[in-house]
Amino acid sequence: MRFSFLPLVAVLLASPVYGKGYADPADVLPNEIVQQTIVGTVTSTADNAPLSGVSVTVKETSRGAATDDNGRYTITAAVGEILVFSYLGYVSQEIVVGQNAIINVQLADDAESLEEVVVVGYGTQKRKEVTSAVATVRAEDFNAGGARSPMDLIQGKVAGLNITRTQGNNPNSSAAIQLRGVTSLTGSRTPLIVIDGIPGGSLDLLQQDDIESFDVLKDGSAAAIYGTRGNAGVILITTKKGKAGEARFDYSTYVQREVIDRKPDYLTAVDFRNLIAQGVINETQDLGSSTDLYDELIDRQNTSQYHNLAASGGTTNTNYRASIYFNDANGVAKQSGREQFGGRLNINQKGLQERLTLSMNLATNFNKANMLGGGFNPDNRTTTGTDFEQAIQRNPTAPIYNPDGTFYETQAYNNYNPLGRLAHRIAERNQQTISADARLRLEIIEGLSASAFGSYVRDNFNDRFYRSTLDWDQRVGTSYQGMAYASKRNEVRWTQTFESTIDYNKTFNEDHAITGLLGYSYQYATNENFNVNNNGFTTDGFLDWNLSEGSAITNTQLPRPGMDSFKEDNTLIAFFGRVNYAFKGKYFAQAILRREGSSRFGANHKWGNFPAASVGWTLSEEEFIQNIPQINELKLRVGYGVTGNQDISNYQSLVTLSGGGVYPQDGVYYQTYGPARNPNPDLRWEQKAEWNFGLDFGLFNNRISGALDVYNRETKDLLYEYNAQQPAFARDKIYTNVGSIRNHGVELQISAVAIQRDDFRWNIDFAGNSQYNELTKLSSDVFKANWLEFYGLPSPGALGNAFRLEEGGEVGNFYGKRFAGFTDDGKWQFYKADGSVAGTSGMNNDDLAIIGNGVPKYQASLSNTFSYKGFDLTILFRGKFAYDILNTQDLYFGNKRWLPNNLLRSAVTTHNQLDDDPQYSDYYLEKGDFVKLDNLTLGYNFRLNTAYIRNLRVYVTGRNIATITGYSGIDPELQDTGFEAGVDARGFYPRTQSWAIGLNVGF
Repeated sequence: MRFSFLPLVAVLLASPVYGKGYADPADVLPNEIVQQTIVGTVTSTADNAPLSGVSVTVKETSRGAATDDNGRYTITAAVGEILVFSYLGYVSQEIVVGQNAIINVQLADDAESLEEVVVVGYGTQKRKEVTSAVATVRAEDFNAGGARSPMDLIQGKVAGLNITRTQGNNPNSSAAIQLRGVTSLTGSRTPLIVIDGIPGGSLDLLQQDDIESFDVLKDGSAAAIYGTRGNAGVILITTKKGKAGEARFDYSTYVQREVIDRKPDYLTAVDFRNLIAQGVINETQDLGSSTDLYDELIDRQNTSQYHNLAASGGTTNTNYRASIYFNDANGVAKQSGREQFGGRLNINQKGLQERLTLSMNLATNFNKANMLGGGFNPDNRTTTGTDFEQAIQRNPTAPIYNPDGTFYETQAYNNYNPLGRLAHRIAERNQQTISADARLRLEIIEGLSASAFGSYVRDNFNDRFYRSTLDWDQRVGTSYQGMAYASKRNEVRWTQTFESTIDYNKTFNEDHAITGLLGYSYQYATNENFNVNNNGFTTDGFLDWNLSEGSAITNTQLPRPGMDSFKEDNTLIAFFGRVNYAFKGKYFAQAILRREGSSRFGANHKWGNFPAASVGWTLSEEEFIQNIPQINELKLRVGYGVTGNQDISNYQSLVTLSGGGVYPQDGVYYQTYGPARNPNPDLRWEQKAEWNFGLDFGLFNNRISGALDVYNRETKDLLYEYNAQQPAFARDKIYTNVGSIRNHGVELQISAVAIQRDDFRWNIDFAGNSQYNELTKLSSDVFKANWLEFYGLPSPGALGNAFRLEEGGEVGNFYGKRFAGFTDDGKWQFYKADGSVAGTSGMNNDDLAIIGNGVPKYQASLSNTFSYKGFDLTILFRGKFAYDILNTQDLYFGNKRWLPNNLLRSAVTTHNQLDDDPQYSDYYLEKGDFVKLDNLTLGYNFRLNTAYIRNLRVYVTGRNIATITGYSGIDPELQDTGFEAGVDARGFYPRTQSWAIGLNVGF
């Protein structure tokens, strides 16, 4: 896949503005000396709010003016003269006066300039001094609309960062996140989330209007400062803080609805009866009704609403920001919703002649989730999507209700009535999350400061699940004998963090700048869990609030009640340091070393070292580049870093005990205990070593800017469970370090001002990347594995696993039969290893082969933002390319053998020739390439002549508007993280378009 930027460059060069803020030379008449009155408004690019007190001067003259409270100004200037707009904290802008007497200007915050300060972990750096791969997305660039997860705000904004909602817009699902590919077999493959300095901060505590920015540490030289948690990258999230100034109130709200994007093409009741008339289906399968179960499961009144009110203000020495919110998110499936409320408070206080600073944050979230909709698994508390699997396969002539009002149950394979489950079950979660942190910073002397940071995060989950006496699974004739079942689960997680640092910053002889950081980090985390279940409830009057009344406690003819509890903890301690050196503002170097110890690893490998180094050279500061007027910024970066992965289960290196049954002694039965796992004192970190080569650029007066990165990473000492010889080992498996995996790719990020003229502006943002991976090692001399397999295909039929990963192979390889056609009577034919053709019975394991790959090789996004006077329009396209999808819905439901269940229409069209049991082969692999119109936002900013309203914006946003793809299924954007990428599963949560109307107002 190739990306061509020649059309983009041509548009930019042909546009009527040659530099940011400059008019077309054709509009400039330098010989004209007639003065004219120029008027206009100056606003902020961040929120389109008017800026008061902006200095407006005519360059090289004494004429000047300042904007009023509404951002308006008036000044006299001649055609050809240059107006200079400057304001503290914003990037100055120069505009040549043309024939137009109205010049409106938007000033960018300094954060958007080359002097931009980015968060890099335990501190900040100027963007021009950064020598690692760090991407920043600020609030003004977030995706608009109702975000189910904070990560939705930057989907498609960072090259190499993969964010996928595997369950569509289900309010109770989270986004799958992966940066630069898979980095572990059994450990965490998700980037470390750091919120306001809290490692592992909870995303549940974030609302979209409280976030200031995301900074993504993509390569090893940037992430090494986080040591054992940086293997999968680091995402630093900064929330909005208090600022000095007059008191401000900001209110944001939206109302959102979900609309089904595309339904599966299943047979209607009319279609089903036509097949009965044709003799394809037995006439006894006409059950007398006409039901669209899919529509019955849809909540067409799924309105979601969001409100956020923030207050901020204060002085230079004391300032604050406080916000409260309410978010009622309702999914498109019935009984699928999440209602939450909470708040966030930030206070900053300076003292000791501004040498001492205290910053405090407090955040809370209280939410109640109805998780029943779509299908729910109480064992792992996840949405299964099986309700909509029923919607495809249940006989469409079957009624929903019996004549007596009870729910009608069909008896075909794998059938149940999902509406009966929605009526007779409860699956709810009440969650309370709280986070508190404080940072004390003391400037000891100029250039030397010390800080101490402490945080506490607590998550409390209360889950309840209930199946009533009327539920089909509890009916008379089952082991539950017509009585109800109830279970409860309580979990508490809390994490304490303490970190202290010493910072040094000094410039020598104006040419040499050195910054240094020394730090200590301590983190302790614990998890407490309790769950209990009982059955034998003869009434639904108590639901799950009186568990002791279940008769299964004494009635041994009923399924046995159960209970369980556990507690686990872990400790992480680190010492770290970082040194940055800059020479003459054009040569930069950085070195990092973190030494870290974790209780999770073996006695012989508790501690590890994680070094990193990177350098940068600003070529544009050299004379041979400065003479090229088209180049404004050009910087080379090279970085190398080692990071680790300690995010595995606790106690894996130790012998733990588990129950081994009971034995009788003198009429008393005693519990026995034995080793639950083999100890491994040599258990150690997974380590990733990564090279990154980067180029930052700014061209044509910074009309085009961006970054190009090429990376190569290898993770070694991968942890996996291998066979252990007995004896000497007590158990047959041992968790140990053996394998390695390699990832490499290219990332390109471009921002461009295509047009800026008078009141009109067109911005273009592009992010694209390639991604390749290979398992380079799986076995050692002692511990061996031929391959790993993933995603066992569901019944009926022993269809095996969909994926195989072996040494030298790529992650996401589909492994199965190669389709060779059908016989005249519709039976399967496949290619054998020797090239011959055989039926199903003639195939064996040696005939299987790699038949495709489910991991996209290329991803890209293109955002266009247009603004004209008060209007703004954003159009975001996203795409993924060069990958395959296994269409399991077609595999099972597109086969007439699935009768008497309902079928997809493809069973009697595309696959009409097929007359054989389901088989897994490349016959069901399709190209997944797609381009989506993912976000369309139209907004208007009102200019109100009032002292009470600072800014007011209304907008309409649509998400997932249209998809261009050759894939025949519902949605080609599926899970593409981890080892099971590219499977369109039988069970699913419906994909939707989201439409929102929003309002932002500042007082």
